[in-house]
Amino acid sequence: MAQTTRAEREKKTVKVMIMLYCKDNHKPNDGLCAECQELLTYSQKRAEHCRLGEDKPVCGDCTVHCYKKDMRERIRTVMRYAGPRMILHHPLMTIQHVIDKRHKPQIGEDRIG
Repeated sequence: MAQTTRAEREKKTVKVMIMLYCKDNHKPNDGLCAECQELLTYSQKRAEHCRLGEDKPVCGDCTVHCYKKDMRERIRTVMRYAGPRMILHHPLMTIQHVIDKRHKPQIGEDRIG
């Protein structure tokens, strides 16, 4: 299996968390409801355009808040719900996320400018 970058892992983790939240709370017939699809698209776009690049921390620990206020509240709601359930549904992904949380980026003028 090819090694994935921290940014790719985070995008996948957020996607899985949104899918878990939507399935349990909105109960769509197939895939994601429109609201959760919008949040997923937004979160993926933000991750792809992160100013910190591959040196980024997990979003919850980031000092650069690139989400609009309403979207930040929506993703927090998803994470509060899905986070504790991830260990049961996706234990390896959860362990990797905990490892990734330990990474501290080198933030300086040359990194974020």
